[in-house]
Amino acid sequence: MKKVFKMQDLDCAHCAAKMEDGINKLDGVNKATISFMTQKLTIDLDETRLDEIMKEAVKVVKNVDPECEILL
Repeated sequence: MKKVFKMQDLDCAHCAAKMEDGINKLDGVNKATISFMTQKLTIDLDETRLDEIMKEAVKVVKNVDPECEILL
């Protein structure tokens, strides 16, 4: 299942790349991409584990940039 989430306060492309790498390593994620220009996270994941995966994705984002948020 592919989902798109808006991101808030994503300040740099390097941080976006680090977040993308971390989210792609999560179990249940097929592919994740973060666009710095559009401030969006596109994630293809196991829909039966959506809530669990998104909680982990939020942690990855906060570890890279505590000010940045995924708007769920």
